[in-house]
Amino acid sequence: MGDFNSKNGIKLIALDMDGTLLNDQHEISEANRQAIKEAQEKGIYVVLSTGRSLRKCEKHADSLALSSYLVTVNGSEIWDEKRELVERSLVNTDSIQWMVELTKKHKVRYWAISTRRNWFDEMPEDIYGEEWLKFGFNIKDFPTRDKILKELQARGEFELSNSTPTNIEVNSAGINKAKGLKLVCECLGIHMNSVMAVGDSLNDLAMIEEAGLGIAMGNAQDSIKKAAVWVTSSNNEDGVAKAIQKWVLQ
Repeated sequence: MGDFNSKNGIKLIALDMDGTLLNDQHEISEANRQAIKEAQEKGIYVVLSTGRSLRKCEKHADSLALSSYLVTVNGSEIWDEKRELVERSLVNTDSIQWMVELTKKHKVRYWAISTRRNWFDEMPEDIYGEEWLKFGFNIKDFPTRDKILKELQARGEFELSNSTPTNIEVNSAGINKAKGLKLVCECLGIHMNSVMAVGDSLNDLAMIEEAGLGIAMGNAQDSIKKAAVWVTSSNNEDGVAKAIQKWVLQ
């Protein structure tokens, strides 16, 4: 858990998207929009910190008139305010090939994100012709999920998390949203103690633990709620707006 001192105040708000900023219809509520607008008007940076690729989040960033950095693909890519790439961390292509074989072995669905596009239950003819950022498993059967998780852990080369209880997200070892936010803070000249991070899933855990103020959504997984300083309302009840109102705007 970070070391939040209310006298220093929040200088940056890091927001997960799915299950956090977005409601179950994948929309940003008017209350969330207004709170983000007011925070930016106070000079506070608002950063989307998401498992999504830039392609899948920049329209939302534009709709909020965000003028700050973006942490995408769980920290595998960092983009500046001009949408220029600051840093990129790739997953080894041999490992991607191995994970595809793992999905066939266990007969589970998957997705993958390359620097060029997102792939769902299919891969390019030439896997080695792409640069890979993340691989994901969709597994509703928990015994199968546990088997796959153990095989992934045994490789010792991955950062493992999830964005829902029924999936596994795989990034390169050491790559997570907290690492991405630390780089953003360095670029902006602020400290992680002045960051408020809001999320709901295991891919948010590192940033919630390392931010000065970690906030869990009301719909968050239990481990996220335990790690957080405070629990707000759910993503369908303007939880982001309520957190910003309580900790930033009051």
